[in-house]
Amino acid sequence: MNVSLIISVYKNTLFLKTILDALHFQTVLPDEVIISEDGDSVEMRDFLANYESRKLNLIHLTQQDEGWKKNRALNRAILAASHEYLIFIDGDCVLHKRFIQNHLKLASPNHILAGKRIKLGPQYSEKLRRTPLPSFQRGLMWQLSKLKKDGAKFVEEGLYIPLNKLTEAVIRYHGIRSIKGCNFSCFKAALLAINGFDEDYVRPAVGEDDDLVWRFEGLGYRIVSAKHFVVQYHLDHPESWTCQKENLAILQRKQASKQYRCLNGIKKLSH
Repeated sequence: MNVSLIISVYKNTLFLKTILDALHFQTVLPDEVIISEDGDSVEMRDFLANYESRKLNLIHLTQQDEGWKKNRALNRAILAASHEYLIFIDGDCVLHKRFIQNHLKLASPNHILAGKRIKLGPQYSEKLRRTPLPSFQRGLMWQLSKLKKDGAKFVEEGLYIPLNKLTEAVIRYHGIRSIKGCNFSCFKAALLAINGFDEDYVRPAVGEDDDLVWRFEGLGYRIVSAKHFVVQYHLDHPESWTCQKENLAILQRKQASKQYRCLNGIKKLSH
């Protein structure tokens, strides 16, 4: 099965370089990598024009920088994707070497796969930027005290568990029933069914993950946990979350309407 990896970015070329460099160690490479930029920066254009890779098929999508319009950028990436299966990550998350492989192994037409990530502290983030991925991963979870001392969060989510029938059953039973926009995958057809991301959300959080859950489930799709199989390493950086009250109010209104196929999505619908 062919797969498109979609990476949401905004200006940070240093992090993107770390992600792309680590991608070369994947046991299964994506058939294409779509760099979904919520803007059109000269720095990003120059970086990608000069980034050399014989293994990665890179596609760079841009749009006018009008503030937070990530959902619009993602909808454009969905349409641009050439392949039937889509994996979504953010531009601050480095992937475990079996990330793509396990997303594909667990893929099912009626399932939305949901993973998580360990949030590294500053010292381990710098180490990952300067260390080849296999060396960084080796023995990482034996360094729990050092990770926590460095300020890592959700450390348990950094534990990779080999995928087999037994571990899959255990993880699904004790798994998660939510989506994080930085780590989920599904067939392209599933996203087309809900008309993609709702562009009424113009602030971070909720619209890029929570809003998807109820709309997917409303159309009969199932959120399935893939945590510990599709591990991510989130690079440390200052976070500028805005108040989520506005987004939560939008979510509540939309849930009340039971409009599972959003109106302001990939297609602009009147009703």
